[in-house]
Amino acid sequence: MTIVQAVILGLAQGLGEFLPISSSAHLVLVPWFFGWTDPGLTFDVALHVGTLVAVVLYFWRDWWQLIIKGFTDVRSAKGRLFWYLAAATVPGAAAGYLLEEKAETVFRSPALIAVMLILMGILLYWADRRSAKNIEMNHITFGASILIGISQALAIIPGVSRSGITMTTGLLTGMTREGAAKFSFLLSTPIILGAAMVKLPHVISNSSMITPSFVIGMLVSCITGIVSIGFLLRYVQTKNFLPFAWYRFILGALVLIMTGVR
Repeated sequence: MTIVQAVILGLAQGLGEFLPISSSAHLVLVPWFFGWTDPGLTFDVALHVGTLVAVVLYFWRDWWQLIIKGFTDVRSAKGRLFWYLAAATVPGAAAGYLLEEKAETVFRSPALIAVMLILMGILLYWADRRSAKNIEMNHITFGASILIGISQALAIIPGVSRSGITMTTGLLTGMTREGAAKFSFLLSTPIILGAAMVKLPHVISNSSMITPSFVIGMLVSCITGIVSIGFLLRYVQTKNFLPFAWYRFILGALVLIMTGVR
């Protein structure tokens, strides 16, 4: 992998992880579009480590308060939210463990990714138009958080988008756009950490994988991730998700056309 390829994939990961457009889809489609060798799931996870650092850096104060309150004042809003996030992580972690093999093979089909991009675009648009959007993140219920966690399990399929499906489900439970986005970002922390820990022994035992391109890709995904988080949290305060839905429609249609041509 060249440094240019690593930078482009790092940008795709940093943007796609936090914007509702599916980072995993872009990490499959970008090499497919340009005829590059697919870097594989391990490099995907390395890029996810970059975005893990991004979300931790951006929300470190929130996480510090959540952890402290989670163990000292469970009945407080932040104390409850900590344990709600912990419980909501379980379905996604279980799906990742049980479907890891399919995630590396069957689910990386461009045609399947295109269909999921379009379907999730429709669902995101519908949820954004129809939901009440009157519940702040600190007032989320345990049931709503579990529902969001279950939906996160679907993100094992590239094209669904972890942020897209969790924000969509958050909207459907009545959360505000900003609340749904922030809950989604916080929820990403343990699931990305878990995926990285699973792959870490493989990376360590194959130290030849840790090349300058590998490191640069992680760094780019981290910086881009921080920018993406800040942008989306500001954006959703005044605007809707329609541009992201349209992006998904157009990209999905383009992939289906190219699949037919090839």
